[in-house]
Amino acid sequence: MHSSHEASFLAVAARAGRRTVASAVFRLLAAEHAGDTGLYEKLATNWLQHHVYGLTVNGVLTPLDIRMPGYPAFLALVQVVTHRSAEAARLWVMLAQVLLDLAGCVVIAVLAARLTGRGENNSRVFLAALWLAALCPFTANYAAVPLTETFAILLTGVALTSLVALVVRQFPARDFLEWAKLPRRSDFMQNAAFAGFCVGLGTLFRPEAPLLLISCLPVMLWFGLRKGQLARALSASALAVATMLLVLLPWTVRNAVTLDEFQPLAPRFATMPGETVPAGFMAWERTWLYRLSEVFSVSWKLNDEVIQIDDIPERAFDSPEERQHVAAILEQYNTDSNLTPQEDAEFAAIARARTARHPLRTWLTVPLQRVVTLWFTPRIEQLPISGNVFPLAQTWDSDRQDMSTTLGFFFVNIIYIILALCGAWRIWHRLPEARAALLLLASSVLARTAFLTTVETPEPRYVLVCFPAIIALAAQVFARRQSFAPSQWHT
Repeated sequence: MHSSHEASFLAVAARAGRRTVASAVFRLLAAEHAGDTGLYEKLATNWLQHHVYGLTVNGVLTPLDIRMPGYPAFLALVQVVTHRSAEAARLWVMLAQVLLDLAGCVVIAVLAARLTGRGENNSRVFLAALWLAALCPFTANYAAVPLTETFAILLTGVALTSLVALVVRQFPARDFLEWAKLPRRSDFMQNAAFAGFCVGLGTLFRPEAPLLLISCLPVMLWFGLRKGQLARALSASALAVATMLLVLLPWTVRNAVTLDEFQPLAPRFATMPGETVPAGFMAWERTWLYRLSEVFSVSWKLNDEVIQIDDIPERAFDSPEERQHVAAILEQYNTDSNLTPQEDAEFAAIARARTARHPLRTWLTVPLQRVVTLWFTPRIEQLPISGNVFPLAQTWDSDRQDMSTTLGFFFVNIIYIILALCGAWRIWHRLPEARAALLLLASSVLARTAFLTTVETPEPRYVLVCFPAIIALAAQVFARRQSFAPSQWHT
């Protein structure tokens, strides 16, 4: 005969299980492929068939570090298991990612429950987070796309779950989620090591993953200092960093031996051998570019397609003379769609002049505009719709289904963000012992957002790795009122 806590767990598990198939179908309906898919597949195929992690350059298969090896390794594994070629294995890749994404939903639910640190009430938070994660259309879209998002989201969620366990008190022993309880006192350092391992593994998929540790460790140190356990916090932080570096060691050694370079991450500018980095052109873009549509019409056409002056917004020019200057450079570029060093230097000069005239525009206004674009967007990049909304009346008459879908996704995104902000407010004011955990999540989100404002092509999908934190916070809105005991540092 089950205890009341066991019965509650079984009821929760049964309700969650009944939605699993529907959630999987929901994700597969978004099946698609993206621009980087072919690149990852070529790396995987060459690695698998020729034992070279690289691409064909000038007719020669050349070792490269253009992407981190985690996702190509996953694709190669799927090809081996299914005995299929890269394109033929895509369905199996998507099925595997759907399962991983559903596992990520459970991880997010555990994170939300651990964030509260309470017993009687966290079943409600757990279920709320599970629902919010399973029904989130933005993460679901990328579960069915051969890209790194699913792995990045899952590993970020697991890492955050371990990090939160270091700064909130343990669950009561009779909690129905005892299987997901916080570590015993003897497990403190193991959780720090596991967090570092997950961040290292995540870095093998996305090179910016170490931002998670960089942003969270100062909070851990502050919490340790506040509780008189600074030495232990320092030890845990050092262990997490060491574990992360250990995971990256094979890739670092490979690059040192094969490419004769010290490169524990993929290079920031993913250029092929012989290609030059268009630093001047990108500096010019940083003075005005913040919309994804402009990335499509300008950034991603560089050195591949013709760039039309009419596709560049007027805010990219401070005067008619400047517009004419850019048009003249592009006219030269468009003769062979190849940016020369001289043309790039001219863009660099324009960028310096624009920044000198309006430094706040380059260093504050445009980054803030990028923040708004990254967070307040319908996130429809992987859906077969245009995303056009304006002018409202004309768009409604010409394609109201497209417009309705775009607006619907926009408001769903807004709802998730508002719920997360409300959940953060609730924790700060009603659960003082979880404030350190809240600061961990907030610092990870803020650090990643700040980093993305510096990326040459800011894509809204890059903030999806913040959604474990967003959903875990949003679930706190559904918690019942309750008083809590003072927080405790694990000793």
